[in-house]
Amino acid sequence: MADTVTPSGTTPTSGHLLASLAPLLREWLPRQRWFAGKGRPVTGFTPVAFTELLPADGRVGLHHLILRVHQPPVPGAPSHPGDCYQLLIGVREALPPRLAPALIGHVEQGPLAGRTVYEALYDPRPAGVLLEALRTRARVGGLRFERDQRQEIREGLVARLLTAEQSNSSVVYGDTFILKLLRRVVPGVNPDLEIPLALAREGCARVPAPTAWLHAELEADAYVLAVLQPFVSGAADGWELALRELAKGEDFVAEARTLGRATAEVHTALARALPTVTLGQAQLRLLVDGMSERLTAAVQAVPALRPYERGLRSAFEALDGLAAEGRTWTAQRIHGDLHLGQCLRSPSGSWSLIDFEGEPARPLAERRMPQPPVRDIAGMLRSFDYAAHSASPPAPQWAHRCRAAYCRGYAEVAGRDPRTDPVLLRAYETDKAVYEVVYEARHRPDWLPVPLSAVRRLATSDPTLARETRP
Repeated sequence: MADTVTPSGTTPTSGHLLASLAPLLREWLPRQRWFAGKGRPVTGFTPVAFTELLPADGRVGLHHLILRVHQPPVPGAPSHPGDCYQLLIGVREALPPRLAPALIGHVEQGPLAGRTVYEALYDPRPAGVLLEALRTRARVGGLRFERDQRQEIREGLVARLLTAEQSNSSVVYGDTFILKLLRRVVPGVNPDLEIPLALAREGCARVPAPTAWLHAELEADAYVLAVLQPFVSGAADGWELALRELAKGEDFVAEARTLGRATAEVHTALARALPTVTLGQAQLRLLVDGMSERLTAAVQAVPALRPYERGLRSAFEALDGLAAEGRTWTAQRIHGDLHLGQCLRSPSGSWSLIDFEGEPARPLAERRMPQPPVRDIAGMLRSFDYAAHSASPPAPQWAHRCRAAYCRGYAEVAGRDPRTDPVLLRAYETDKAVYEVVYEARHRPDWLPVPLSAVRRLATSDPTLARETRP
């Protein structure tokens, strides 16, 4: 029989509980791959919500926490109240060896004194509590577990945590469902739930329809916390599949073309499901200004960009020039962070797109804004480039063929090849490459040459991207 959540919900001693956990969380949080504030110490916490899902007086306890984490400000950045994180804290007398990687620490004071706390998603029992709560549409404190009652959720599916993710956490239940638990959370409508629900209403099979979801209603704010979707058993991650084919010396052109078709199908369905807008000069000026500001900040952060700044800025100026001449573009809801790792290929050869959260570092309102579909396309073109440079030796011609095939596949469905608008495509690919340079400089310096090679290509004032990607 599956565990059920306790009816009381809110932990009566939450203040004392946080005080006892704080010393452990200060050390543990910065070590997590999904923690965004690396490089700065954690100075304190403000509780947003504490909910008891399993009583800690039993063999296994489970606490759901939403905490605002305080850190010193980033020099030169606007003041920030601190990021909010969702935590699932398990409680045991002692951890069995299989849960050693989940250890947070041993509590020395407060209501859990003498107990061991750990990352509960590693443990099938508390992870199973989440699925049971979704299955039964539980209400616990401010937590609301919802589901599509047309889809069956069986009891007793065994949980296992996937360990490869970085910005969030995922648990697979019996190779039937996958639960994506958002780690850094913000109030508002999260596109990772909003867009798949909209696509399900349109009957778009390229995105798994949400089976259930968890959200919180906390005073005036609502948070989307987790989404449960069907698990594509045996599916290959697009990034891993591309690297395997590269290692074997195999072509990826057919897959790239099919992936282009899948992307266009999703974009077409989103244009039907959610409002579209026309971008004129005023709207394009805002987009161009944002690109230019990001370039300015990037050049200050990464001196290696300085020799290319003038050429990169010309990509944005060219787009601004077209808008000034009266050119308009259509914008709609898109994926927002599309790359090979956000795509799954089923054993039958069908491609699915996943993870519609967008770039987590960007504000939620920005992630929900209509954008030209070419932004997604530019992200995928950069992903092919990354894959090619991951090979030994690098395979730039492999990327060239994949980029061309992807655009051809997209055109077969959308009716328009993205390469026929080279100024717009160059501007978005330039913006993406600049973002990549900053990311790699901060997190993976050994990878910095990959986006820098694209920067050198894109820095030309002549928009040759169309010729570069055409067969």
